[in-house]
Amino acid sequence: MKQTPGTSKDAADKLVRGIKRKTRKHYSAEEKIRIVLAGLRGEESISALCRREGIAESLYYSWSKEFLEAGKQRLAGDTARQATAPEVKELRAEAAALKEVVADLTLENRLLKKSMIADGEDDA
Repeated sequence: MKQTPGTSKDAADKLVRGIKRKTRKHYSAEEKIRIVLAGLRGEESISALCRREGIAESLYYSWSKEFLEAGKQRLAGDTARQATAPEVKELRAEAAALKEVVADLTLENRLLKKSMIADGEDDA
């Protein structure tokens, strides 16, 4: 019995892939760092660590490589630290306040210049 494309087997495979994709565990940066550091400590084998954490060894090694590369770049000063959202808001507020001060000083300067010109005309 030959199955044609688009049969129930294809649909079942597609459904299984979708479920696996949705149930896949997403590791936070802190979890990745904890796992990589545990591996670097060498207290247990990498294979035992990966079994305990439920990850593939290839995933551990890719995280380890990314971790070490990022550390190397940071120590070399190649990358600038990204600003956090509160820092960005604070900087924007500070910039707005400074713009307001500049606008006030510019207006005051213009008024003083006009008053000096007017005083000069009165004296003549």
